Amino acid sequence: MHILFFTDNFPPESNAPASRTYEHAMRWVRAGHAVTIVTCAPNFPQGKVYEGYRNRLWQNEYMDGIRVVRVWSYMAPNAGYARRIVDYLSFMVMAMLAAPFLPRPDVIVGTSPQFFTLVAAWWASLLKRRPWVLELRDIWPESLRAVGAGDRGIVLSALQKLEMFLYRRADRIVAVTNSFKRILVDRGVPAGKIAVVTNGVDLSRFAPQPKDDVLLRELELGGKFVVGYIGTHGMAHGLDTLLDAASALSVDPSQSHVVFLFVGDGARREELQAQASLRGLTNTRFLGPVPKREVARYWSLLDLSVIHLRRTELFATTIPSKLFECMGMGIPVALGVRGEALEILDRHASGEGFMPEDAGALVELITSLSRDRESLRRYRANGIAAAPYYDRETLAHAMLEELAIAAGDQRQG
Repeated sequence: MHILFFTDNFPPESNAPASRTYEHAMRWVRAGHAVTIVTCAPNFPQGKVYEGYRNRLWQNEYMDGIRVVRVWSYMAPNAGYARRIVDYLSFMVMAMLAAPFLPRPDVIVGTSPQFFTLVAAWWASLLKRRPWVLELRDIWPESLRAVGAGDRGIVLSALQKLEMFLYRRADRIVAVTNSFKRILVDRGVPAGKIAVVTNGVDLSRFAPQPKDDVLLRELELGGKFVVGYIGTHGMAHGLDTLLDAASALSVDPSQSHVVFLFVGDGARREELQAQASLRGLTNTRFLGPVPKREVARYWSLLDLSVIHLRRTELFATTIPSKLFECMGMGIPVALGVRGEALEILDRHASGEGFMPEDAGALVELITSLSRDRESLRRYRANGIAAAPYYDRETLAHAMLEELAIAAGDQRQG
């Protein structure tokens, strides 16, 4: 089977969409299938081309057997609203223009969160007369409103009409959460064409390991209780809550051993770092983005991982992919996300939840767990035991089965 996949994020970018697509595609190639990825030059989240790449009209490379076609796009940082929409639209247009020059596949996939990429996949399906699968990673554009980036009523209404058009036109939909499936069914999308394939963890890379001695010395974390946030520092993540918790703990002498480690990049990283400096917080460490191959070394430093999203009804339908990486690494989780993610955490007893945007609740949780080594040991063991249920190998196969169903339906029809 030849799979043509449209995504505006792909390695060496290391965010969740890029990782999921690459880790699935790599396994599909190993299983004997051909995969062509249509994407842009890597630039997320700063909107600057990564070293070794150029923003050309057309670039062709191979990555672990995956053919990667990169097209030109207007690049903007992952902040604000108008420039990001132009960014999305430019990739859509260039991907649509590239479609006639690509081989005819058996099935086409377009992945969200933003839906302009999906328009390119739909267009390619018309052009190639092949079925297409919509991979739903986010209820977009509603998520724009949730972070205060999409309050323009006319624009949001138009995007929502586009959203429903794409749901109807897709031959099959693969959602990453059961909550997303329920939302679509409530909106009138037939349940029979929606499958759920959650995010997961590559257990070959994210496995239990001792704290990295070199990093402990470099970051002066020896003997510290390290509370960490690793990932995108974006508008959706509400990381002010972590700074408020760090501020409260900094004035408690009994918690002088607690240090907050922030690793990653995003629209709000510089602002958060400036706030920490302005507050005089000596119990925070900010690092920029690190290569994907190095991420596990930084995860190993954490005694407790904080996963947090802003308190909105929409975000209660999401499952942050880093939850599964924590399970694979055996890192206890403090989860500031309601809904399906919390259900998973509670089901496997691999950490504790707290109310999103409640710094006081986070302080209480950190204070309690920093003294409760037995609970931490139990959460580690439970996370490691649960991780195989979310093994990327199994999930890549499940996704492949959905693509085969779409391709098979087309051939039979």
